[in-house]
Amino acid sequence: MPFKSHLPEIMKRRGMSYEELQYRSGTAPDTIARARDSRIETCQLKTLGKLADALDVSIHELFDYSSEKNQPHPNITA
Repeated sequence: MPFKSHLPEIMKRRGMSYEELQYRSGTAPDTIARARDSRIETCQLKTLGKLADALDVSIHELFDYSSEKNQPHPNITA
């Protein structure tokens, strides 16, 4: 997987639970769970923005992207 999620660390620093992030971001619980575990392969930029806003970080801070050979590019849609 080309994404490395920083959500667990950011949520821990903020003392924020899944439920609080879900409430603050208006994002579905399964989306948050997949994002925490780096299982997101397709995500709308709007959704990333909601998570970043709720955590008071930039979208860039949420994930690292590792471009490895034979790895598909992420499918982030506007």
